Amino acid sequence: MAEQTDAAPRVSVLIAAWSAEATIARAIDSALGQTTRVEVIVIDDASPDKTAAVAEARAATDPRVRVLRQPHNAGPAAARNRGLSVARGDWVTVLDSDDFLCEEDRLERLLAIAERTGADFVADDLWKVDEAAPDGPRVRMIGTAETDMGVMHLTAAEFVAGNLSSAQGGRREFGFLKPLMARHFLNTHKLGYDPDIRLGEDYVLYTKALIAGARFVLTDPAGYAAVVRAGSLSGKHPTEAHERLIAADRALLALPGVDAPTRRALQAHMTEQRKKWAWRRLLDAKKAADPRAAMACFVAPPAVVVDLFRTVLKETTARLVRRQDRR
Repeated sequence: MAEQTDAAPRVSVLIAAWSAEATIARAIDSALGQTTRVEVIVIDDASPDKTAAVAEARAATDPRVRVLRQPHNAGPAAARNRGLSVARGDWVTVLDSDDFLCEEDRLERLLAIAERTGADFVADDLWKVDEAAPDGPRVRMIGTAETDMGVMHLTAAEFVAGNLSSAQGGRREFGFLKPLMARHFLNTHKLGYDPDIRLGEDYVLYTKALIAGARFVLTDPAGYAAVVRAGSLSGKHPTEAHERLIAADRALLALPGVDAPTRRALQAHMTEQRKKWAWRRLLDAKKAADPRAAMACFVAPPAVVVDLFRTVLKETTARLVRRQDRR
């Protein structure tokens, strides 16, 4: 652990938290245990439990911890923006409240890569760990155990393509990365999280930064443990979440300086989100017994309509098989 000094922190660790009283202390302590100077900014998003109280108790024992309380629940993007507004470190990074840093030199290693490469964003592959055994086996989120990626420089097109779940496989998208971000770059380009987005807010911020010219590198795991929870709702987003991400892709396409490869990747990402949105809308229409709304789901580009028919056929077949098995 870095010695306690009055020097400014090198890294501001932002922890947006909601109903995390069981894990917030672990997240805070793992950040405080880093070998470089840090400040930890916890933004409680109007939790109904004792999350804020637990964080404030930790802050009372360590001046490197600050706790901010949101007046109402506004989502992780708004909470992180509030943290960004008061951050003092030259670098900022995000730590989810149920995750933790499992190597005490993670941030120091990423800082060294940033210094060596001149990168504005340095991301490491994440370790996935089971909630029931956080100190147990680790599995890489993006790479494989057999292959080291070294230090990869990502273009905007490569990053966006890395967020196609059809290509990466579910829960392996680059948007889950938690990079070290140069605060100077964020401030210069007036970048922050879109508070209207609760799905893919990281993806949108990183893509904006890359289009603005950020140097973004990806390396092998350095010590971020992403906790995989049983029964997680992370893959069960509301219908409007996909709609907002589609709108975000349109806005990204409208930015100046979007090259042809990035444009193609963004269009592919938007099409994938439109497929998910169409399916969610169809489920909503079925639940509401609204045939007109159901038919409207098929008013879409051909690729979306074909995918919707395939999904309906797949779900219908699976339902018939389950019924047959019960007989």
